[in-house]
Amino acid sequence: MVLRNKCSWTVAVAILSIMSESALCQNRSIALNVKNSHYFTYEGKPTVLITSGEHYGAVLNLDFDYITYLNELKSKRLNLTRTFTGAYVEPAGAFSISNNTLAPVSGRFICPWKRSSIPGYNGGGNKFDLSKWDDAYFARLTDFVAQAQKRGIIIELAFFCPFYDESQWKISPMNAVNNINAIGSMASKFVYTLDKGADLLSVQKDLVQKIVHELKDYKNLIYEICNEPYFGGVSLEWQYHIADIIRETEKDFKNPHLISQNIANNTQKIKDPHAAVSVFNFHYATPPVAVAENYNLNKVIGDNETGFKGNADETYRMQGWLFIMAGGALYNNLDYSFTIEKEDGTYQYPATQPGGGSVTLREQLSYLKHFIDDLDFVNMHPDVSFITEKFSKDAQVQALAEPGNQYGVYIYGEKKVDLELDLPAGSYKIEWTNTITGLKDKAKILKHAGGQVNLMVPNYNKDIALSVKRI
Repeated sequence: MVLRNKCSWTVAVAILSIMSESALCQNRSIALNVKNSHYFTYEGKPTVLITSGEHYGAVLNLDFDYITYLNELKSKRLNLTRTFTGAYVEPAGAFSISNNTLAPVSGRFICPWKRSSIPGYNGGGNKFDLSKWDDAYFARLTDFVAQAQKRGIIIELAFFCPFYDESQWKISPMNAVNNINAIGSMASKFVYTLDKGADLLSVQKDLVQKIVHELKDYKNLIYEICNEPYFGGVSLEWQYHIADIIRETEKDFKNPHLISQNIANNTQKIKDPHAAVSVFNFHYATPPVAVAENYNLNKVIGDNETGFKGNADETYRMQGWLFIMAGGALYNNLDYSFTIEKEDGTYQYPATQPGGGSVTLREQLSYLKHFIDDLDFVNMHPDVSFITEKFSKDAQVQALAEPGNQYGVYIYGEKKVDLELDLPAGSYKIEWTNTITGLKDKAKILKHAGGQVNLMVPNYNKDIALSVKRI
């Protein structure tokens, strides 16, 4: 192409831009957004992942009806679920969880490895053969992924999980007492290391490669290396080794999948991140300091497990709003209302349950999803500098902004406040959202000469949200 003048150059740039966008849209898998990599793209659209999901046993527990479960998520417009592969399973009563989906009853646990003909598995039934795959498991896994994909739901698939105490290691298929291969004769704290867990490394590599190949063509997947690797002796070198295996296995795939790494409870400054990791997850990340501390990575920051702060819906609703409005792009409330026979999420759990979850909470999180989707969030970043009023300890604020064009504000606390903003001159649409009911106040038009403007905040209970958009 010969460019003879400025006009020709402009046309050429436009053509190349269109071609680039067209190529991008052909990759409709979950991916980092090319315009703002703090967020996702899915089906060619900017995406934030928000959910309140079951306790990770949807595939490995044969008694769990995942169709009913996925239908409930879809009905609330939630678009994420997290699940474990079966390399880790829990005994009944673990962590004082009532009706734990990660704790199948005897004979109802299924995992990637095939059962042998030799009895003696500590969880009930025959031992496992780590050299053979269970076709029934992979049929169930792929159907689960396919059914989720049909419903627009992303799956974060965690390959491994540490053993918090000997009760989990006692029933792991990787423990030598539970397999016929004489593999896994070590203390649980050495299972996920490169040196002292060496005889399991090839088993773990084979497992990762098998699953990655089986799920090659699904677009709704994020691979998580290991749940909570900061417990149980999981080494960072081992985590990076698993990331390398995933990336090497997918090197010739047309659309390789995102890899996520679970970093810490609450927060931690990430140093020297692995190049293949695109999603950095935290647990119990409130306040959402983890987002601010790691925003410079230009990758997705997620909060993919909540709990241990009681059962109240408002606790986990507010955590979700705080995290997303701080610039996070993934929020998963661990929802204990999903159980066997109550896959619609209506189980009435006891007060001793280590977290919350309910139909009401899922509906409230759908209001958060709608609020963020209604913003052009890929053009926004965390920013409270336009809020000029000093808030008391009784009322605090989190906000996203595209200065001069759009603002999203989340106010939480008991005290009613007036909100003072510094906005450029222009006309703006002002709209308040009730985070409990999802109802919106009638939108108002603000014709502003520029500078400070005081907005009266409607009466609210606990929290409220505001959008300000230039028109």
